Amino acid sequence: EIKSCCLTMSEPDDLYTLRALFWLGHYQMALDEAKKIARRPMSMELKAEREEFIQRATLALGQPVIGGDTNALKALAITYKYSQAATSDAKSAAIDEMKTVLASDDSTSVQLFAAQLFLTHGLTKDALQCVHHANNMEQAAMCVQIHLKLDRIDLATKSLNSLRHMDEDAVLTSLSAVHIALAGGRSTASDTHHSLNSLSEQYGPSPLLLNLMACSYCTQGEYVEAETRLLECKKEFELPNADTLINLIVCSQFLNKDTSSYVAELKEGFPTHPYCEALTRVEGAFDRESLKYRVKA
Repeated sequence: EIKSCCLTMSEPDDLYTLRALFWLGHYQMALDEAKKIARRPMSMELKAEREEFIQRATLALGQPVIGGDTNALKALAITYKYSQAATSDAKSAAIDEMKTVLASDDSTSVQLFAAQLFLTHGLTKDALQCVHHANNMEQAAMCVQIHLKLDRIDLATKSLNSLRHMDEDAVLTSLSAVHIALAGGRSTASDTHHSLNSLSEQYGPSPLLLNLMACSYCTQGEYVEAETRLLECKKEFELPNADTLINLIVCSQFLNKDTSSYVAELKEGFPTHPYCEALTRVEGAFDRESLKYRVKA
């Protein structure tokens, strides 16, 4: 079995553009790029990695994947199974299946895909355990995300330094620096504009980049600018995006605008999203509490 993974350093190769497009959220463009380079002669490792990116981009577009013979592709099939699970038992079964695959294969790809699924399921410690050695750039970038989730900007910065050591000019390095700057608050958020604009000019705007720009503006209190980027994203990209809707809800609240249409769209399109589940719990708690203060006629 081929144990494929991204290069430790992002030396230009046949997959350089494919990786960048995927990391920036240009999933259809990534699929087109993968198709374009399909006939190029490349190593077995690069061919395996290309197939992984095809299935990862397909997953990101909300479409089913077929899996494959390698454990990395099996892990992606499990990720799809988890995304389609309608009950907590079904999700837990997918997590157990992923743990079984991980126990039998310590390749960097399997570690990465397992970490992503564990983080989605709320198993932050398990996710970090998978990638804490940061064996390649994607694992180091994953460490940045996990540490930010834990409110450990100091550890996220250490992981960013690892990324810079691997490739200071890589897309993942720039994106990770942006996330850390946003986590730092108003004082560092303005530092993200140059990087985000440069990436947009080079590869074109994507939902990810537009949402990051909106977050930057929000952090600086520029809510009208943030709303403009989010409405642009909603108009230009047909695929529904939960992050866009959630950020529009936040912007609308700061601008004293009605949020009901965005909330309804989010609940309809992403009923199992953590934001929707948390909102449902809060609404239920409010309704129960309000009964105590109901005025009897």
